[in-house]
Amino acid sequence: SDPLYIQSLIVFIYSLIVFIQSDRLYIQSVIVFIYILILILGSCCAPDDLKVAFSAGLTDSGPVGPFDEESTLIFSKTFSNVGGAYDPTTGVFTAPVGGVYFFSFSATDYLKGYMGLYLYRNNQPIIFTLDLNDHGGYTSTCSGVALQLEEGDCIRLSLPASYRLYDDSRNFSVFSGFLLFPDTSPQQ
Repeated sequence: SDPLYIQSLIVFIYSLIVFIQSDRLYIQSVIVFIYILILILGSCCAPDDLKVAFSAGLTDSGPVGPFDEESTLIFSKTFSNVGGAYDPTTGVFTAPVGGVYFFSFSATDYLKGYMGLYLYRNNQPIIFTLDLNDHGGYTSTCSGVALQLEEGDCIRLSLPASYRLYDDSRNFSVFSGFLLFPDTSPQQ
């Protein structure tokens, strides 16, 4: 009855429900499924100090943005934060150990216009996703990336100026990350 298994099962069930409700979120469901499998397998094999994984929803308040300038998004609804590397008050993940990490995110909006996100490593943009919602219904985007990080590297998501997102209790917009494997090279 490890709490990690319970949290993983809950997130997995949620992803299946999302998949059943909308095949447009298929990629998000697959990413969450892979995340859960790695969490389950990793929790069996990794020492406690190398267990690093988080997943957080954006907000329950509805529209986010548009802002006059680019803004770091604070995913304040923490579903899991194994190892405590994600700070839900700043929206920043800080790598506690060097290694290869996997990050994924999904974002949704329902109004006509642009929505998109930057993923930054140490204030350097790594990924930019963009979607033009020209029909005025719900639209979503998602992405994932594996990154080699050094201890102390920071990862965050940012909303460009004049862009907006939407989230509510259904958790349309989610940010997740986990350690795939630690750096095993000798320390200098």
